[in-house]
Amino acid sequence: MKIEKLKMNQIKDALPLVWEVFCKYEATDYPENGKQAFWDAIHDMDYLNALTAYGAFIDGKLIGMIALRNEGSHIALFFVDGQYHRQGIGRKLFEASLTENTNSRITVHSSEYAEEIYARLGFVRKGEMQEEGGIRYIPMERRLRMATPM
Repeated sequence: MKIEKLKMNQIKDALPLVWEVFCKYEATDYPENGKQAFWDAIHDMDYLNALTAYGAFIDGKLIGMIALRNEGSHIALFFVDGQYHRQGIGRKLFEASLTENTNSRITVHSSEYAEEIYARLGFVRKGEMQEEGGIRYIPMERRLRMATPM
């Protein structure tokens, strides 16, 4: 398996994987407006242009991706093809995303499905389940390093 930083065309090429995994594992009980809001977000060029993303490849095939925004302080997208779940690919993607990250913390709006996954990566819940535009999420955070004193 190879992990590399993705260019914009590769991020666009990853969208079918993102949508497929989202529909299969996260959106199973979402209202239609939540599914539509997610679809609209991942097809918004301004949204996509603000991302820094990494992909996991096996034999040249993209099998997972993680994308961050806000200078790496927030995980925006994190999806691994279902047939590769529980093989450490998500952890390797997450670790790759930290290589250039200088933030003292990183946040994520976790789905209920992914809460345990993020907990295994060191994230802690920062509040109760919330909903915006039909998208349900649990706010979570992980401290990366101590803030540097001024």
